[in-house]
Amino acid sequence: MDPNKGEAVGGDSKWHLPKRGFVKCNIDAAIFTKRGVSSYGAILRYEHGKLKLSVITEIDALSVVNAVKGSKGDNSYRGLVVDDCSDFLKDMRSYSVCFVNGSANLAAHTIAREERIKMHPIKREAEKEEPQRPVLWIETTDATLSLHMFQNCDFESVKVVDDSRPVASRMVESFLNKFFPFGYPYSVNEGYLRYTQLRALQHFSSAALSVLSTQALLFAAGMRPTPAQATAVSWVLKDGMQHVGKLICSNLGSRMDSEPKSWRILADVLYDLGTGLEVLSPLCPHLFLEMAGLGNFAKGMAVVAARATRLPIYSSFAKEGNLSDLFAKGEAISTLFNVVGLGVGIKLASTICSSTKGKLVVGPLLSLVHIYSVVEEMRAAPVNTLNPQRTAIIVADFVKSGKIASPADLRYREDLLFPDRVIEDAGSVTIGKALHKVVKPSKFHELREMFPNEKFLLSLESKGADMILEHNASGEDALRGWFVAAYAADMEKSGSGPRETVVREAYLKMNNLFPAVLVELKRKGWHTDRFLDGTGNRFAC
Repeated sequence: MDPNKGEAVGGDSKWHLPKRGFVKCNIDAAIFTKRGVSSYGAILRYEHGKLKLSVITEIDALSVVNAVKGSKGDNSYRGLVVDDCSDFLKDMRSYSVCFVNGSANLAAHTIAREERIKMHPIKREAEKEEPQRPVLWIETTDATLSLHMFQNCDFESVKVVDDSRPVASRMVESFLNKFFPFGYPYSVNEGYLRYTQLRALQHFSSAALSVLSTQALLFAAGMRPTPAQATAVSWVLKDGMQHVGKLICSNLGSRMDSEPKSWRILADVLYDLGTGLEVLSPLCPHLFLEMAGLGNFAKGMAVVAARATRLPIYSSFAKEGNLSDLFAKGEAISTLFNVVGLGVGIKLASTICSSTKGKLVVGPLLSLVHIYSVVEEMRAAPVNTLNPQRTAIIVADFVKSGKIASPADLRYREDLLFPDRVIEDAGSVTIGKALHKVVKPSKFHELREMFPNEKFLLSLESKGADMILEHNASGEDALRGWFVAAYAADMEKSGSGPRETVVREAYLKMNNLFPAVLVELKRKGWHTDRFLDGTGNRFAC
């Protein structure tokens, strides 16, 4: 069967999973001759839970299949309905219409019967009321036999009755169910697998390093702890310093929302810095209190920053409202590899790292693995909210090529080390300065008149532009101001006249193009309802 030609094929007696990227629609009808009524049922199922615009339709009525694939020309009511179905299918990216035996179409048939009973419970005096019964059917695939049940025709539960797959396949599926969101990989955004792999490596190396550092810290204090004791004390020290870190980091939350990737990397650098001080503490036991205090203070701040940036990162992968599921599975993976890392750390602390010299060799290696993992982990995250850097890249791309990059396309182009850098092709816009530092009182009303009904002020200078947003400005407002600055800078390069004239022409151009830009931004998956500048410097009128 060629899915792009829409050919009718089939005759299967078993239900099979659709091809990768397809959704399968099983359709059937139920006729109640005594009542003179009929109903139909349809069930959509797909490989892992994500609906795609490629459809396989299975029906156990050969005449219907032949009618859908046949030529037009039947002007009867039936023919018009068939024509509508054919036209609808042709709008799909690819499709097929297949004939299957009734045994491969039990789900749709059962739903059709039960839906009629549920929606139209008409009973004649001569008829006895049918008792409520569960909606059940058994489906057989190539390797499994499963019992399906609908509760009130709203929720489907599945129980595997017989599974002849190899043990390895079942173990892989069990692992995916426990540690990956339901419907993976179609229920998450691009890059989630790489993010998860690097996150596991990060937690593994971090946990192993924490055991070595705590053991070294206790040696410096004159104690001789066992590896197990070092593991227990490491949790006490870390949890105690979180309270101090919360106080220090409490006024940095908005900055973390704006640049969660950079702050997450900084958090892990701080953690490794604190760990390094602990590992070095045996070399200078007379400074034990200073090094221990400073190291644990840095680690406490790191914990808070890491936790504060966790939700924005998880949100970038969430689809279909599954953030809680994604968060839970992500934390499960973190816990698993933390435990594995602690076990490896105990082993290292008992063997090659039992001396300070061994720790000085292994510690930096684990730290390098840890930092590499978190940097690549953050690069893999397709954050879809607008901040100054991502907005500038989007605007620069559109001004140069007329195209909008998706969050997945843009993620590897973000500068995580210097996120505040100014992008010349986007108008060299700087955002977040205090109003009195950008606009003189005499020019305030002039700028407001230049951009009427806008929620931004834009002051263009020879070296770039300063933009200030109103307190309730959204991502759309920031984009509008950024486009004006970018178009004005582009026009000035070609010598289009006085600056005031250039700004007005740039504003007019932005107004003409912005509706189409906004549609494309939303289609690509960007959230334009908020702008996360992270500074708090806005103005109110």
